[in-house]
This record gives sequence, C-alpha cells and structure tokens, in this order.
Amino acid sequence: MEHRTFQPWLNCVAPATCMSSSSGSVSAGAVDKHQQSKDSVFFRDGKRRIDFVLSYVDDRDGERKQERRREYEANLQKAGLELETEDKLVSDDRKTYFVKIHAPWEVLATYADVLKIKVPFKENDIPDGSEDIPMDWLFTPFRLPDHIMNPEPDYFTSPFNKGKIDFFLIDDKETFFPPSVRNRIVYYILARCPYHKTDREDKKGIKRLLNNGTYGSAFPLHDSRYWKPSRDSNSESERFNLYKHWAQFFSFFKEQPLNLIRKYYGEKIGIYFAWLGFYTEMLFFAAVVGLICFLYGLFTFDDNVWSKEICSEEIGGNIIMCPLCDKKCGYWKLNSTCNSSWQSHMFDNVGTVFFAIFMGIWVTLFLEFWKRRQARLEYEWDLVDFEEEQQQLQLRPEYETKCTSRRLNRVTQISLIIACIIGVIAYRLAVYAAFASIMKDSPTNNIHMVGSLITPQLATSVTASCINFVIIMILNLMYERVAIWITDMEIPKTHLEYENKLTVKMFLFQFVNYYSSCFYVAFFKGKFVGHPGDYIYMFGWSKLRNEECDPGGCLIELTTQLVIVMSGKQVWGNVQEALVPWVMNRWGSRKARSHPESRYSRWEQDHDLQNFGHLGLFYEYLEMVIQFGFITLFVASFPLAPLLALLNNIIEVRVDAWKFTTQFRRPVASKAHSIGAWQEILNGVAVLSVVTNAFIVAFTSDMIPRLVYMYAYSNDLSMKGYINNSLSVFNISGFSEDNRVCVFQYRDYRYPSGHEKEYSHTMQFWHILAAKLAFIIIMEHVAFMVKFFVAWMIPDVPSEVKARIKRERYLIQEYLHNYEVEKLKIQLSQRSDDCCCTPMIYPDISRHVVLSECL
Repeated sequence: MEHRTFQPWLNCVAPATCMSSSSGSVSAGAVDKHQQSKDSVFFRDGKRRIDFVLSYVDDRDGERKQERRREYEANLQKAGLELETEDKLVSDDRKTYFVKIHAPWEVLATYADVLKIKVPFKENDIPDGSEDIPMDWLFTPFRLPDHIMNPEPDYFTSPFNKGKIDFFLIDDKETFFPPSVRNRIVYYILARCPYHKTDREDKKGIKRLLNNGTYGSAFPLHDSRYWKPSRDSNSESERFNLYKHWAQFFSFFKEQPLNLIRKYYGEKIGIYFAWLGFYTEMLFFAAVVGLICFLYGLFTFDDNVWSKEICSEEIGGNIIMCPLCDKKCGYWKLNSTCNSSWQSHMFDNVGTVFFAIFMGIWVTLFLEFWKRRQARLEYEWDLVDFEEEQQQLQLRPEYETKCTSRRLNRVTQISLIIACIIGVIAYRLAVYAAFASIMKDSPTNNIHMVGSLITPQLATSVTASCINFVIIMILNLMYERVAIWITDMEIPKTHLEYENKLTVKMFLFQFVNYYSSCFYVAFFKGKFVGHPGDYIYMFGWSKLRNEECDPGGCLIELTTQLVIVMSGKQVWGNVQEALVPWVMNRWGSRKARSHPESRYSRWEQDHDLQNFGHLGLFYEYLEMVIQFGFITLFVASFPLAPLLALLNNIIEVRVDAWKFTTQFRRPVASKAHSIGAWQEILNGVAVLSVVTNAFIVAFTSDMIPRLVYMYAYSNDLSMKGYINNSLSVFNISGFSEDNRVCVFQYRDYRYPSGHEKEYSHTMQFWHILAAKLAFIIIMEHVAFMVKFFVAWMIPDVPSEVKARIKRERYLIQEYLHNYEVEKLKIQLSQRSDDCCCTPMIYPDISRHVVLSECL
C-alpha cells in the first residue's frame, strides 16, 4: 500500500461537523434512557450509527487520567468524529461512562481513500462458469439459505477515490460503508490520535490509553442480541443470523456461511474459519483410512503368530526374562506380557506402513488444496492485490514503563522448564521400580475384569502420561511468558513482524512442550540400555537405570502417550474455551440480567462480554497446529488419531462460532489474505512428519525385525520361532547366589556368554540395522517424490481463478477508462459552450492496453 501521511486531527476535516459534535456530551438530566431501545446501535437521534464505544470509570483521584481523556476526545472531534457520552448515573452499575463514537461520511470517505478500501462500482456480470453438479440434490441437507451464504451481490470493486464519488455505486452514504469497514476506519483513527503532545514527546493511540487505565475498554458494537433479531429495521441483525445458522451445535453438518462471517467479522477471522473448515473436511478422508487400518489390525489377530508364542505356556511360559530394573524388580515370565502383545498388534502391523505413507501424501494434498482454496477466497473477497494494511504495518508504539514489586527471573523460568522435562523421564524410571515391587506378587489380579491387564509397564506409562499432561498445561503459561519476553527484547518495528516472530517462538516452545515426551518414547526409550551386567544409567552416575521397552514393543507405549496427551488437550481446550468465558460473562452480568429491557443498553451488554484480544486468533491457530502435529508426526503409532481430531474439530468449529457470537465483544475487522506464518510452520511439520514416521516404523515398531527374520532366517517364510530368535541369553552364574535359575533372556541380538564375541552384537543385529536404514531411505525418497510430484501437478491458483482475475482486471480498467473519457467529454462540452468559435470535434481517446493476455 502506498504510504500517505494524514493527520486530520491537526486540522478538522469537517468544521461544521466538529462544531455540532462539541455538544455531544450532555448531562444525565437530559437523558431519558427508557425511550431508548435495547437493540439501539444509534445515537439518541436514531440516525447516526455508533461505530465505536469507549468506556471508563471516573476516578476522582485520577486527575491525570481525566486530563488525558479530555485532550484525547478533543483531538478525536478535531479529526471529524462525533462523540456522545452516556453519564454514569444512567449506566447499569452507576460507575461507568460510555463514550459513543460516530464517523460521518466525510471522515469515512477520507480514510477509505487513505486505506485504499475497495468498494463496488458495478455489479459483476462475468458468468461464474459453474455447471450443474450431478446429483446435486444429495447435498441439499448440508446447504444454508442463499441469503445467508451470499449476503450481498458480487460486484466489481476498486480502491475508493474521494475525487471520483460518482464512479461508485452510492445509493445511501449512511449505508455505503458496512459496519465492519466503519469500525475498522474508526479504530485506525483511534490508534493514531494523540492524547499528549509536547515539543519533547508525542503520546498517542488508544492502546496506550487502555494500558495505562485511562479507558477501561474500546470496542465496536454487535448489531443485535444473538438469540433474537433486532427490533430496529435499520439494524442488519447479522449476529442473530450467525447464531441461528452457524453457532448452534446441531448445525455441525451444515456448511459455514463464510461470506457472512467475513462481512461481520472481517477477512482475518473469515480466513481462520475457512481454514479450520477445510482442515476438518480433509480430516474425514484421513480418519476413514486410519479406521480401516485399525480394523485390519483388529481382524488379523489370528495371524499374529508371535503373540501366540508369547502367550503360550510352552514357549512364553518357559522363558524367564531379566529384571527390568535394579533391586526392586524380579524375574518374570514372558507370557505375563500377553495382553500388551495383542494390543500392540492392533497398531503395529503391515497397515501401519501403508498408513504412514498415506499420511505423507495426505498432508501434501491438504496443503496444496488449501492453497487453491485460499486463492479462490482471495479472488472472491477482493484480496488479490491486497498489501498489508497500514494498521498492521504501522510502527508499534513504545510501551510506557511499568514498575512491579516482584519479577520472576527469566533464567529461572527456562531452567524450571528444562527440569520439568527431565523430571518426567526420571519419574518414569523411579516409579516403574515402585510399581514392579508392588505388583511383584500380582495383587491386581484380584481386580475383576481389568486386574489382569494392569502391568508395571502399563501403570508406569499411563501415570507418567497423565502427569506429563498436567505439567504441559502448567508449562504453557511459562512458555508464553518466555516467548513474549524474548520477542519484546527484539523490539519488532511493526505489528505484523511482532506477530510473526511471536508465532514462530511460541510454536517452537509448544513443540518441545507437547512433543518431547512422545519423541522420548519413540526414539530414545529402550535404545540405550546396555545389556545385563553392563547396564547404562541415567546421566551415568545416578541409580536410575535407563528405561527398557515392554517386550510388546515401545509402540504401544507411544500410542498410550499420544492418546492421553492429545485427547486430554482437546477435551481441556474445548471445556476451557466454552466454560471460562461463559462463567465470567454470567458473573459480570448477574445484576444487569434482572433489570428491565430499557435499563440494559446495547453497549452495556457488549461491555459485559469478554474482550477478544489482538492475539485471540493466534491461540486458535496454535491449538489446531499442535493438533496437526499430533496427527502427522506420530500417526504411524496411532491410526485413530485423525478420527479423534475429526471429532474434536467438528465440535471446535461450533464452539468457536458460539464463543465469537455470544461470549465475546465484536472484534475490530481487519484484513488478511492468508493464514500468515502458520503456512510455513505447517509446511515444516509436513516435511518433518515423513522423517518421524519413517523412524517410528523402523526403530519403534517391530515391523523390520519381523520381516528380516521371515525372509532371511526363517526356514519356511513364517514367523514361527521369531520370539526365541529375538531374545538373547545371559548366564547368571557369578552374579547371583540363586542357583535355581542359571540363565535368563533379554530382548536384544547379542552373543551368549562363553562365545568368543561374548555379549557383542550378532550379525543379525547388523542385518536388521541395515534393513532399518534402507527402509528409512526408501520410504523418505518415495514419500518426498510423491509429495513433490503432487505439488507440481496441483497449481497453487486454479486456472479458472487466474482467467477470471485477468478478465476482471481488464474490465475494471476498461470501465475506469470509459468513465474518464465521459468525464473529459463533459468538461470539454462545458468549455465549448463558453466559446464563440466553431467547436472542434475531439476524436475518441484510444484505449489503454491493460492486459495483453486478455486482448
């Protein structure tokens, strides 16, 4: 956007308007609030729309604040805004003043020109090119009424030019700019209007006044109550339509009214819900394939030969395994892990490999098709030539110094975060020994139904996952503070730069917070344990021996970790998002609800709602991107993860819609043509997911060792004898006085005692390692080749949209050209009337070649 310096508060834009508004603040005695409708969004005259509301509680001791308010409101009037103040005596709590702000036409036109806001000048007459969809009637139950899906006609638009008023379709100046555009313009003025200006300092902006407590809140108004339409015929009641057709949970199967969302909340929020809806739609395909893979594992139990060997008394019952921890743990029989072996097969089978490759392709299709959907929205919402508006590119105002009595050392916070991560691992090692000691004599077997399913490994995994989830929720607060602290130290120049930097830092912190435990179980647990007689201990000096994998494999433990953390986060997130604002709103408006309708005005109702902060969408995106990481990075261990995400997102869309419509004040409309920095983060997670899933299948799953045994070591290409083959033998002589047990087995590929290469890795170990590395290389190359091929095959912008953009640009330039020609002809004809000579015949001006492709 071309930068233009414009400070109309120094010279009033409309002197007559400013003079009339100077008397806007009237005494309480002149107000008859009972004559005002509860749904009124207008001044007392019923004509001037309220575009913004400021509120404050008059503090008798705050003379400095009063001086700031007087100077700020005077400058707003100089800028051409009209103000009307509601006295505290007529407010619900008898304490709060409300300053209502109206932007007259002259101000709106001036700033629409400054901000290059696109407005309609001709109805779009280009055929949409849509054809009848076969069996279109099948989609009727999912459709919304056309007046909800398309609340306004499609127009050709052009940046507003104050000097060409007659070029645009202006039927009524009061309704030409919709409320979302009006509050955006007013906020632009509020953010730049000074409240204290001297030779040495220049303090300005509503944000600083809110930070220092001069004003309590600043917000645009909702146009009606959400549960019933407005009584005022001049009010659009779009909030009611959004609640009725979008925010109710029983509309979960309906399409989202994105055009109405965009019109009411602005493009930035509209893009978020468009992305969330598209993400949910794509999850449906991943959930179906994941469910099929899970059912495949469920229905192939009878082919699970290795589990049968583990569970049999002849094989698993005669194999004595080494203790899994020192001192507290005893010997145990292999068949005690029968249940975990069967459970592991549901997720550790051939379908796992297929699903891991499928998800690598799915994530590419999701990102590529979203780019196309985003390009279509950019065209439909007039964002093709959009450049970040000045409101986002303006320099961030310096924050006034705030002194606090106590400050938490940031180094201490970071150290505490690292300590918590290590503490969870230490907990797993210590508590496993305790569970093993308690369950040594299997007291849980007396518990009906589930007693036989509880093992030390399962108890440790479940409790560690639950404790880890609690720590994650607590650490979220610290991560947020640390990320903001680091970003503030960098002092970004613009709001857009600040938000992008904070986005990257917050995601990296949350990446470590949510995924560290999953990475530990998947890639570190059981990989560095040593062997009997030479175990490896945590940090080398501690008494905590490194944790081993369950004989059923670490994959089932990774699944447990993933289910608890992912499900817990989703449930907690939805409850917190819905319950917290509802409780706070109910508490804040507990007295006002008992008052008659005329005593609880529109601005008071909105004042009692929760404020939607400038980072509100940031947290919504963060929640979904963290979920996206769960279903892509570790999906090879849990094919049902996309199904859980799908069920959560169906609820999430309606919870967010309900929250925006009923529990939050109306946010200031702002533009955005994409999801911003989150696009690059999603691309990074997509690439990393191919690597992590390849390593999970190779090193966490038992798939490769089984295949190597079947094709290289089995006599009949079957899995018979796999269990004995995968276990090594350790001679206990010399390590214990217990002569009844001479040898026990452990999970590894090592030579037995007495061999010339005693306890060193066998050749089979190296064969398996080579097969694992080969599998990783092959899977990654295949997945990346398919990803790049799919990305190359699918253009980011649909060809139809490209053609329509070119055609529309050409037609807009043609209409502008014809307008200028007609205007010039009129001017020349007026001049010729004053001339006594023979008028000249002016030839037509040749048209400009705008787009050679179109011509």
